[in-house]
Amino acid sequence: MAPLKLTNNNLAQISASSQGETRVPTYQRDGAVKEGIVHVGVGGFHRAHLAVYVDQLMQNHGVTDYAICGVGLQPFDAAMRDALRSQDHLYTVIERSAKGSVAHVVGSINSYLFAPDDREAVIAKMAHPDTHIVSLTITESGYYYNENSHELQSEHPDIQFDLDPANEKTPRTTFGFLYAALARRHQQGLNPFTVMSCDNMQKNGSITRHMLESFARLRNPEIAKWIAEKGAFPNAMVDRITPQTSPADKTALAEIFAIEDSWPVVTEPFMQWVIEDKFSDGRPAFDKAGVQLVKDVHAVEEFEKHKLRLLNGSHSAIGYPGQLAGFQYVHEVMAHPEFNKFVWQMMQEEVKPLLPHIPGVDIDEYCKTLMERFSNPTIMDQLPRICLNASGKIPQFIMPSIAEAIWVTGPFRRLCFVAAAWFRYVNGVDDSGQTFKVDDPMREELQAKARAGGTSPSELLQIKNLFGDDLRSDKRFLQEVTTAMEDIARDGILKTLPKYVYN
Repeated sequence: MAPLKLTNNNLAQISASSQGETRVPTYQRDGAVKEGIVHVGVGGFHRAHLAVYVDQLMQNHGVTDYAICGVGLQPFDAAMRDALRSQDHLYTVIERSAKGSVAHVVGSINSYLFAPDDREAVIAKMAHPDTHIVSLTITESGYYYNENSHELQSEHPDIQFDLDPANEKTPRTTFGFLYAALARRHQQGLNPFTVMSCDNMQKNGSITRHMLESFARLRNPEIAKWIAEKGAFPNAMVDRITPQTSPADKTALAEIFAIEDSWPVVTEPFMQWVIEDKFSDGRPAFDKAGVQLVKDVHAVEEFEKHKLRLLNGSHSAIGYPGQLAGFQYVHEVMAHPEFNKFVWQMMQEEVKPLLPHIPGVDIDEYCKTLMERFSNPTIMDQLPRICLNASGKIPQFIMPSIAEAIWVTGPFRRLCFVAAAWFRYVNGVDDSGQTFKVDDPMREELQAKARAGGTSPSELLQIKNLFGDDLRSDKRFLQEVTTAMEDIARDGILKTLPKYVYN
């Protein structure tokens, strides 16, 4: 059967031709619903996560006042604008697992605004009384957050542009749009909308609050005070592996499910969202769709610690040594018996003992689920994706476990091996001598330090915004990392790895 273009008019036919195997939205859309959520940064993760939760609420629970208006701020967002508009803002989520693939057409994104076309339209949309939540997936750079001072990068040219009152109706940054819309709502006597970060950052809500309030204080202290008193910025932990969509994914969707979709999303069956239940202007019943609502930031941080140390830490253990050993995909690394044992033993023996107990959470089951997710051969998750921007990841995912193990004199040999592999990785040359791209904002400094240090970690450890004195001064840590670096340099990853695994 020839594939059908994904549009409102073709939904019934798509559903009928698949004998009901492809789920399509049967709820009303367009003018029949209110757009209660404005989302900035419509990429793969948003469309596999928040938009899916909202789709479930609309489909299964009759929610009609929290449809999503997508917003793109950057020139490259024009491609998403065109893709969504060409198919009535519908798109397909393809869930892949070893059991097979499932396709689900999502309709929760009801419209899309491309800011370079009409910046005023975006401000007006955020300021509209129907908007209760403005959510964000803008990546870390979009927050203009200085990781050293923990303050807003107020001297950045884009922030400076948006701070000029003359530019209030033509902002460039997320904070410029948020401020302009909130100032308008303040003037109209409305509540501030909730600003809900869905980015994979620790304390994402707290950082968003601090950055926006700092921006507002520089523009108008009265508005800043109102935001501080009335606004809400819930912290959240988000999780769903979402690789970049490839041309092969579009072809497979057309061949297997007979759907022509210009930008589908490929993801795994698993998804999780833990969010602080703090909203300033109402919220949908997220819990009905499986979202875990918790009372405070501390509860979020406990879930977050589990994820950062176990999922993201294990991704580091797969990514940096895996790329040095010449692997391309996460599942290929996990199919190697020694690597598989290494990841499991690191989680169980070195990371798990350092984590908090969360009532109702079986940490061993969580670890088993992670092993299944990493081993999923259908996701085709590429190692360069999980190795991206390591200077912002290793200090969050690996070093805190090492620091705590130092404090309690716990085992940490495998964690030290991962650190050593990363120190080797930053050179951009694998064990067979092939070069690869190191995509990191600190690449030049890292590579200069790596060259100067050779098989010693001493030079890299001098980068004080990445590593603390507790690491630089601990003899046990220095010895373990140095030994691992020497062994990797001499023998390569695959010959060194068995020293860190028991059968």
